[in-house]
Amino acid sequence: MSQQMRTSRPRATQKAEKSGWLAITGLLLLSAIPVLGGVFRLREIGADPESTALLASSVAMVAHIVAMTVFCVLGAFQFSPALRTRRGWHRAAGRLLIPAGFIAALSATWLAVFFGGRPDEFALAMVRLVFAAAMTVFLVRAVIAIQRRDFAAHGAWMTRAYAIAVSGGTQALVFALWTIPLGEVDAFGETWLVAAAFVINSVVAELLIRRRSGRRTREVSSRGALVS
Repeated sequence: MSQQMRTSRPRATQKAEKSGWLAITGLLLLSAIPVLGGVFRLREIGADPESTALLASSVAMVAHIVAMTVFCVLGAFQFSPALRTRRGWHRAAGRLLIPAGFIAALSATWLAVFFGGRPDEFALAMVRLVFAAAMTVFLVRAVIAIQRRDFAAHGAWMTRAYAIAVSGGTQALVFALWTIPLGEVDAFGETWLVAAAFVINSVVAELLIRRRSGRRTREVSSRGALVS
């Protein structure tokens, strides 16, 4: 019986890794915070009569919230190895994800460029502008890579873009970890915490990309060893 238990555990672990349900669940939970925030923001825009006076900003905000929700939620399922092997699913999801990602990034860029908040929030808007522009560049590189059928590079650039997109959830966690023991922060502190969340996600994305690259290298080496 102990032998069966030892063999069943690795199989269960491998099955979980192949399905990717742990990663999907974690990413959906991380996405839930900004998604719920976006839903509440949409309700505020609909209930605020002054929002109609700032139609362009309202349209950009709605487009950003809807597109970012689609990108974060649907994008989580692209981290499942089992789903990625289904070419039909992966391509269909990608055709929706890439336009949604562009809309989310470009609308965020527009909102940051035409910033209309308080002067002490200007630095925060610039941080968001930098990462929105980076997300746009990553998506462009992902499109170029898939046109060249460089699937590894495509996956890497999409991972980088997705890491920026789900930074809203990381920001909420960073704020909680900071404010619970130390108290509320001012606009300057908020800027640094938001920037830290973007950086944390970007670092995690790079580690994941390197892990994938190392795994592919080992697979190629093992196949080469078997052929030789």
